Amino acid sequence: MGNMKKTGNFERNARILALCGAALFATAANAQNTVITADKMIDVLTGKVIEFPAIFVGEDGRIASIADARTVRWGSDVKHINLSGKTLLPGLIDMHVHLDGPADIGGYRGLEFTDSFWGMTAVGNAHAMLKAGFTTVRNVGSGNRNDIGLKQAIENGYAVGPRIVPAGYALGATGGHCDSTFLPPSLEKAEKEEGIADSPDELRYQVRRQRKYGAEVIKVCATGGVFSRNTEPGQQQLSESELRVIADEAHQWGLRVAAHAHGGDGIKAAIKAGIDTIEHASLVDDEGIKLAAARVRPVWFSMDIYNTEYTQSEGAKNGVLEDNLRKDREVAQIQRDNFRKAHKAGVKMVFGSDAGVMPHGEIGKQFRVMVEYGMTPLEAIQAATRNGAQALGREKDVGAIAVGRYADIIAVDGDPLTNVRELESVDAVVKSGKLID
Repeated sequence: MGNMKKTGNFERNARILALCGAALFATAANAQNTVITADKMIDVLTGKVIEFPAIFVGEDGRIASIADARTVRWGSDVKHINLSGKTLLPGLIDMHVHLDGPADIGGYRGLEFTDSFWGMTAVGNAHAMLKAGFTTVRNVGSGNRNDIGLKQAIENGYAVGPRIVPAGYALGATGGHCDSTFLPPSLEKAEKEEGIADSPDELRYQVRRQRKYGAEVIKVCATGGVFSRNTEPGQQQLSESELRVIADEAHQWGLRVAAHAHGGDGIKAAIKAGIDTIEHASLVDDEGIKLAAARVRPVWFSMDIYNTEYTQSEGAKNGVLEDNLRKDREVAQIQRDNFRKAHKAGVKMVFGSDAGVMPHGEIGKQFRVMVEYGMTPLEAIQAATRNGAQALGREKDVGAIAVGRYADIIAVDGDPLTNVRELESVDAVVKSGKLID
């Protein structure tokens, strides 16, 4: 009798759950106001290709359900975005951009323009990135918190662009890559530039200050850089203990940290300190690769291995100084070779272009180089979708065409799994279920 009673309870509960599920499905169906159809869809979570998807989008801009377009029906009140003949992918994610940095203005040419000019250029650059298929970007440092202001403008309908994860001001040491090093002492401010700190307490304060005013990620410069003056890419500029203060403070507030790090020692210090993403990683050595691959808390490499093709051909005419071009030449091939080594060793990788060094609308060209240096087309696509979402901690929102995530979707004519260069020219972009003009 006891077993019979348990069986009856089980069957009754199953019926209740089924009824609840049907009610939830009906509610979701009623909320669906858009359906997107195409010939194929790439599921980046499994690597599988789905034929004839019908992606239903709710009023909140999120995917409510996915069905077979050959068998499902929808009412006349549902808007149909027909992308027949095309292949769908999730909206792409670029983890390293500078929206307020026009690529065609370099060196001292920046002094030709007023302070508010840079924020104005960010509007056009953001639109260019969205049209290129990048529906989410992480902006790793900007002047005047232009990235935060632009994020607010996009979210409130005053501008058109991708979802922005802003950093506000980048953090760094006095005289380091994130400091202003182009002006003589007579033109410098009496106080430190925003974001510049020279002790653990100052760095902790800067983390809190950037978060206070809207930063959703913390950017720090651990080493020298290519496009700064009086720094070399291999120079370590913050100690491991200083980087650990930044990481610990940011994590306490629920933020992640991106460390600009070209040099091997700076990369290893950042990995040991708990930094979440290593930007550039140009001169990483074998020990650094092993540390990254083995760390329990995931660390991601964001390696901008295309943009040197633009800077070396266009940099001089744009005003970039020869010393900066020299550093760019010296690290370019080493970085590409280390990209191959890191990927082969199992280091987690995301897509990062350093847009601003190169034009924002051309960043899709990096996929070709990622494949040339060891990735399969699917892995390169996953770096710019699934992996980016994981590194951001936003797997519930972006990075895949999946129920519950935003309907951020791009379409191409051909098959990017056989020719990744299809992503250099995206044919359609949908953000939150709305087709971008």
